[in-house]
Amino acid sequence: MIKIITDSSADLPKELIEQYDITLVPLTVTIGEHDYLEKVDLTPKEFFTKMFSSDVLPKTSQPSPASFADAFTKYDDSDTDILCLTISSGLSGTYQSACIGKELSNSKVTVFDTLAGSLGHGLQIIRAAELAGQGHTIDEIVEELIAYRDNMNILVLLDTLENIVKGGRLSKFQGSLAKILNIKVILERVSGGKVEILEKIRGKKKFHKRVLEIIQERGTDFSNLTFGITHTGNVEDAEAIKQELIERFHPKEVIISYMGATMGTYAGKDGMIISF
Repeated sequence: MIKIITDSSADLPKELIEQYDITLVPLTVTIGEHDYLEKVDLTPKEFFTKMFSSDVLPKTSQPSPASFADAFTKYDDSDTDILCLTISSGLSGTYQSACIGKELSNSKVTVFDTLAGSLGHGLQIIRAAELAGQGHTIDEIVEELIAYRDNMNILVLLDTLENIVKGGRLSKFQGSLAKILNIKVILERVSGGKVEILEKIRGKKKFHKRVLEIIQERGTDFSNLTFGITHTGNVEDAEAIKQELIERFHPKEVIISYMGATMGTYAGKDGMIISF
C-alpha cells in the first residue's frame, strides 16, 4: 500500500484530498500577533479577508520535523510505503523538515521535492495518487513525477504589486508608479523551483491576453494535460480564463481552487497561478 502525505500549501480542492485520502501537514501562518495552522485554524477565504485588511504582510513557516514525523510514525507498524510530496525547496524549508522528519520515524518514507507551489504542487500529488491506484511502485511513481515536474509550466499572475511593496521587495515609489501605469506582472517558475519575472504588461485585458499567448507558445497539444488555476478570491477571473483554456486548447481538465497562504501572501489581491 502507498500512502501520500503532503504539506498544506498544495492548494488542492477538499474533494480531491478526500478522494485520494491525502494527509496534510499544515504550515503555520502568522498574521499580526496570531498564529494559525493553515487549513486547520484558517481557511483560504478567512486568510485573504485578514490579509487584505492588514498593513503588515502575513508570514508563513514550514511544519516542524516533528510534525512530519508524527504523520509518518502512524504507519511504523504497517506494510505501508509513504510518499511525501512537498512545496518547492526553492520557496520554503518544508522539504528539509520532511527529510528530517523521515529520519525521526521508522516508516518507509520517500520525500519528493515538487519544485513547485500551489496547484503546480497539487497536480503532482494527483498524478502520484493516480499512479499508486494503478499499482505502480514508489520508484516507478518517482520516475514519472520527475518527468512531469521538469516539464511543468507555472505562471504567476500579479494584478497588483501591493504585497511585493509590503514585503520590501519593491519600494513604495515603484509600487505607486506601477499602480498609476496599471502595470501587471507575469512571473514563471524557473530552475530550482524559484520564480522570476517573465514580462510586465500594461492593462488587465492585455495582461490576460498575453498569458493565453504564452500558454499557446509552450505547447501544441494540450488534450492530455490538466491545468490548475488558483486565485486569491477573484473567482470570476479564474472562471473566465478556464473557459478560454477549454475553448482554445481543449485540455483534459481544468481545476480551480483558492490559493493558500504560502503563495497567496505574495500574489496579493486578484493574483492567480496557472500550472500545466
